[in-house]
Amino acid sequence: MIRCLRHRLHHRFTDDPIQDPYAATRGLLFSHMGWIFYRPKYDKMSLIDRDDLDNDPVVRFQHKHFTPLALFFGLILPTLMGMSWRDPLGAFIYGGLVARILVWHCTFCVNSLAHWDGLQPYSDENTSKGNLLVAMLTCGEGNHNFVSLFNTIRFDSSHERNVLQHHAFPQDFRAGPSAMNWDPSKWVIIVLHRLSLIQGLRRAREEDIQSAAEWMRRQREKIIKEKGDQVHIHIHPPHTDFEDSYYTSDNTDVPRKFDIWNHKALHEYVNSKVGRCVILLDGYAIDVTSYLGEHPGGASLLRNYSIRVGNDLVDSSSAFHGGMNNHSRAAKRRVRQLRVAKVEL
Repeated sequence: MIRCLRHRLHHRFTDDPIQDPYAATRGLLFSHMGWIFYRPKYDKMSLIDRDDLDNDPVVRFQHKHFTPLALFFGLILPTLMGMSWRDPLGAFIYGGLVARILVWHCTFCVNSLAHWDGLQPYSDENTSKGNLLVAMLTCGEGNHNFVSLFNTIRFDSSHERNVLQHHAFPQDFRAGPSAMNWDPSKWVIIVLHRLSLIQGLRRAREEDIQSAAEWMRRQREKIIKEKGDQVHIHIHPPHTDFEDSYYTSDNTDVPRKFDIWNHKALHEYVNSKVGRCVILLDGYAIDVTSYLGEHPGGASLLRNYSIRVGNDLVDSSSAFHGGMNNHSRAAKRRVRQLRVAKVEL
């Protein structure tokens, strides 16, 4: 449970030298294992949603009995198995100690190497990168920017759609959306889902994935043009500033026009449907009802900032722009899609 909460905090404040438990901005050694030797107080940990963990009987059992479970399966069981071929000491050393050390460091590499070297085809807003070596060692977990086995380790436009960023789309259970991606964990999850052993799989929308890839492709083309490198990439003539079109609701050049609501109109809209969840963000009413199940931070977080008739309006702008989370371009684009009206305060 502690590992999961810490990882959620890492996603909420990625690269923050104070709030990120293993911030890559504090150096490769610190993000790899240096953070273990600190006992910091995570001031923002109370903001992390943990209801799903507290309500899961398997997680509660594992958390309560973690030490005996870890000792038995990590050290005692390998030794007992080694007795079957009369080498319990060798099994203890190699199946227990050495194996545990290797597993630990493979896991640590996700926090260090996967934020230090690799590709960034979907977002350059933080240090997360796709590292093929780490992905191979961790069954896909190193794919902070996923790299397919069938792609070359270069920034070109030939493999944008074969990689998926763990940090850009944290709600997606996959490290790579394509069947060609090296992501064994994804296939295990899919099999378990087909057997009805797990449920509620979440996938990022293809529209969001493609828009993020297009943004980064154009950024790379811009850099290439500025440097004058001789790279064989077809550059589409821009018909508008892509940053503007990237954030519009339908990804076109035509900006949306919104009605202007006062408090009364806003409350009427909220009351027009039972369970409707509307938040106030950057002067707009955002209907997040359809997004509650997709929100990586949990539905309860959005509900806390929702507009309630009879209560004062709560502006979520500060929380959205760094107070509660460092939201990605994809998240900002999705918010603009969910706008329903401009609100006069």
